[in-house]
Amino acid sequence: MTEFLFQLPGKERGFSELQRMGIVLFLLVFCMSAAAIVEIWRLDLAQSLWLVDEPVPVPISIFWQVPQNFLLGAAEVFTFIGQLEFFYDQSPDAMRSLCSAFALFTTSLGNYLMSSFVLTIVTWIPDNLNKGHLDYLFWLLAGLSLLNLVIHVFCSKNFKIEYGDMR
Repeated sequence: MTEFLFQLPGKERGFSELQRMGIVLFLLVFCMSAAAIVEIWRLDLAQSLWLVDEPVPVPISIFWQVPQNFLLGAAEVFTFIGQLEFFYDQSPDAMRSLCSAFALFTTSLGNYLMSSFVLTIVTWIPDNLNKGHLDYLFWLLAGLSLLNLVIHVFCSKNFKIEYGDMR
């Protein structure tokens, strides 16, 4: 399936690794925005059913979260593949394993630190989610993903390719 998705431009290797990562970053912005919209809908439903002050679940199917989670999981897989190919292609032979390991390390460290930081500063998630604003967290993550996309595009434009043309 990845061959079909990533060979659309007509090049031998399809989209470059940098383009793949950029597409996935765009999908992450879309995914977090969709999650925020579903949460806004859930909060509106809780308010219309007078469940805001009650610590009970809102009668909405959990399957409304499936598209966002599926898209998020697929995006993470495609990003991981693109990063591994990028580091493998752009690293000297003696450093390929080290660069791949460093990519995994920075991803895990970044996820841990960002999750810890965001959840520490976020005060709008109470024990009763019907009173909270989890949608603000999703909008914050969408904004951070958009910022990440902008930085990625800037860095990709200024990237000097050493081992052939990837764009």
